[in-house]
Amino acid sequence: MLTPVFNPANRVVYPGGAPGFFEPHWYAVYASANHEKRVAQQLQARSIEHLLPLYDSVRRWKDRRVLLQMPLFPGYVFVRLALRDRLQVLQIPGAVNLVAFGGHPAPLEEADIHAIQNCLSHGNQVKPHPFLQAGRRVRVKSGPLRGLEGIILRRKNRTRLILSFDLIMRSVAVEMDEIDLAPAS
Repeated sequence: MLTPVFNPANRVVYPGGAPGFFEPHWYAVYASANHEKRVAQQLQARSIEHLLPLYDSVRRWKDRRVLLQMPLFPGYVFVRLALRDRLQVLQIPGAVNLVAFGGHPAPLEEADIHAIQNCLSHGNQVKPHPFLQAGRRVRVKSGPLRGLEGIILRRKNRTRLILSFDLIMRSVAVEMDEIDLAPAS
């Protein structure tokens, strides 16, 4: 049990408690290689709000083709929790650590999580893409992803919008019609 301490501004402060220590935020959990689904199953069993975005991938084996559901962000599962509850996640086998900067877990932007959920829920063909920092930035001007900004990429006569998530240094590619895109301001 943490003992409250009173600071000069007459506010209750808990030792080691950062702002948001008691408020739930989205965090990226780094998972062991190929353990993302197991970690998500354990989070589900513990009733912890989480997100493991998956995409369909056709893999060719010697004698057949197999449709697999693969993690969109290999090595990561997203959880929504208050930092005080982080041990419930970190005690799960395969969950390595929360993504942190300067030793402190870094919350994800709520808008980033909503962007991922929108991409998946509207039937867009979403696939992982190498993280890009440079390129032409565009804004989606219509459709379910309206308002999002990303980098435009053309491959095989198709236009893709690359959405980059800086905190975990990962990107996804979403096929888009060029008519729905405008230069970012």
